[in-house]
Amino acid sequence: MKRTIVISDIHGELEKFERLLNEVQYQPEHDQLILLGDYVDRGPDAKSVVEKVIELKEAGALVLKGNHEDMMINALTKNEERTWNRWVHMNGGHKTLESYGFTKTDYLVDKMTEEFNRPPLHSDILEQHLTFLMDLDHYIETEDYIFVHAGVHPTTPIAETDPYTLMWIRSDFHDGYEGEKTVIFGHTTTDSLHDEEDNFEVYFGENRIIGIDGGAVYGGQLNALELPSLAVYAVK
Repeated sequence: MKRTIVISDIHGELEKFERLLNEVQYQPEHDQLILLGDYVDRGPDAKSVVEKVIELKEAGALVLKGNHEDMMINALTKNEERTWNRWVHMNGGHKTLESYGFTKTDYLVDKMTEEFNRPPLHSDILEQHLTFLMDLDHYIETEDYIFVHAGVHPTTPIAETDPYTLMWIRSDFHDGYEGEKTVIFGHTTTDSLHDEEDNFEVYFGENRIIGIDGGAVYGGQLNALELPSLAVYAVK
């Protein structure tokens, strides 16, 4: 492998994702692609992004699970009102459902009933994608790097860390990590890591952390980090 290319937080932005892969001139026979999660929610075409991710994984990409995949899985496999509302109404899950062809009539819950019942959504392709997402790993560790969606716990060995932490942690990791390996992560948009506003460039922390979530779905940019050169590519 000549290069490792890392991308995170695509959030249904298929067009940007495909442009970015073209920008980096990704060649699966030569390059190792690593995707750090959050393929769904908020953006316009989660279904097609997941299809693309499956295709890339079959061609050799390493694919991790993000917190939005985790919310999606929980919402669609558990009959819990809070879990459903958190995904659909607070975290852009409705956009994901719409990309699979569902409408508000399909996914809005009847408020007139006292007992919550998850809407009976039937889609073979959604079921296939859900199975794919459920089987994804939470981190990749190499001799020099740790690749993870959100970050690692500063004092807990990664192999002993709850997957929830690896998908959700923020400031404890950003401020407290002191490990020897460089951690490359998404999850937290880089404008909140840089000192200046509206800066969605890749964040290179002094404590060997590299944040690459450029907030593409929020009007920022979709970033790719190339290793070992640390070259950065981006599309808006």
